[in-house]
Amino acid sequence: MIETVKIGTLRWNHINHPTEEDFDFLLNKYHVHTLDIEDCKSKVNQRPKVDSYDDYYFLILHFPIFDKLGKFLRAKETKIFWWEEQITTIGGSNWVIGKMFQEAQDQENRGERFDVGTTDALLYLIIEAIMKESFPVVRRIGDDVDRANRELFDKKSEKVIERISMTRKNIILLNTVIKPQLRIFLSFEKGNVEGYAENMEDYWGNIHDNYQKMWDMVEDYQELIEGLSRTFDSLMANRTNEVMRILTLISSIILPLTFITGIYGMNIDLPGQHKGVAFSLILGTLITIVVVMVIYFKKKRWM
Repeated sequence: MIETVKIGTLRWNHINHPTEEDFDFLLNKYHVHTLDIEDCKSKVNQRPKVDSYDDYYFLILHFPIFDKLGKFLRAKETKIFWWEEQITTIGGSNWVIGKMFQEAQDQENRGERFDVGTTDALLYLIIEAIMKESFPVVRRIGDDVDRANRELFDKKSEKVIERISMTRKNIILLNTVIKPQLRIFLSFEKGNVEGYAENMEDYWGNIHDNYQKMWDMVEDYQELIEGLSRTFDSLMANRTNEVMRILTLISSIILPLTFITGIYGMNIDLPGQHKGVAFSLILGTLITIVVVMVIYFKKKRWM
């Protein structure tokens, strides 16, 4: 169902849960391109983009949100048709837009004036709201990087591996969300996407600057998490080498002892086995071997 808010001479249409009738309405009433309708119907996330036509623009923007468990990021889409006198937002995936639209409806019901004079300004407010909601998500990834750094030297390796892997996966998703939109808003700032109002370059420049800031943060987090991953791998390799070294030393000490006790454990006559001091001699020999090998290993600084 299409809901509408009148903002002076402008109209903001919002379709929360689009149906075939809604898409047919857009095709017949506003003559939108069939490829745009296919993008709106698609269940697979499209790449962020802006398509320019003679009388309107079609935007697909992404924003990151955490899943229900609060561990992994997902990319949600916002689809926007942008005319000179109206804007139509598609889908209820972005609760930010739904909240803004509800506030606009409440403001219209109260009879209050809107401070928005063009669809360009309205589009800017929508994108700015989405951008502001993305900042806390990016900062939370930074907190995860700091937490992984603090846990790096803990003995619970599985916990550290899980933290680093989750953070790296989330950073990769942020890359796929922010990087293409950075180019989109750069084209807005440079005037490649002209819009319908003048003097909007500074506003689009503000959006681009903030996305650039988020991109710089994500790049920093990516470098940090890659460094932490390499450091963790080195720590695990060193710990494994240390364990193997200790086990090798123990095996080296036990090997001659096992050899001697194995010989005297055979059911055959051996020299001196019937003497009363045989056990003491063998035990003394074993102890002497252990002491000599320990002294030798320490002298070689292997222990």
